[in-house]
Amino acid sequence: MSKLLWTLCVTAPIVALAAGCDSSDHRTVGQKLDSAVSTAEQAANEVKQNAKQSVADVKTAARDASQASQDGTSQIGQSIADGAITASIKADIAKDPDLSALRVNVDTHDGKVALYGSAPSEDARQRAERIAMAVKGVSGVDNKLAIETAQVKR
Repeated sequence: MSKLLWTLCVTAPIVALAAGCDSSDHRTVGQKLDSAVSTAEQAANEVKQNAKQSVADVKTAARDASQASQDGTSQIGQSIADGAITASIKADIAKDPDLSALRVNVDTHDGKVALYGSAPSEDARQRAERIAMAVKGVSGVDNKLAIETAQVKR
């Protein structure tokens, strides 16, 4: 960037002097030189401001990218935690003599658990909810288990 500034400072007065050969311009050489230096300084200040703005824009973009990365990492971490919660609940339900892990579906999102499927009795349905609530990381349970109706054999 300093090469650009140097080039502007050197070429602007020369261009101004060359353009100053116009016979209709009645300024002295000193006045023309002062004008050229002023123009070069203004151009240099604009370049400096643009550079500062560019640096600020890059910093903002880097900060935004960092935040997006952290948000993505957080979402991945939550997905892993939800998967672990679901697996733990399914394993605990499988240990229960009345509940079937095949008949109880467990969905977890942000620590909130939903139980779908069927349970053989109201007691088993409530036990499934307690099993889910006992798992670390669970913030709530939506128990949508239906009670199985006894089928009459003929």
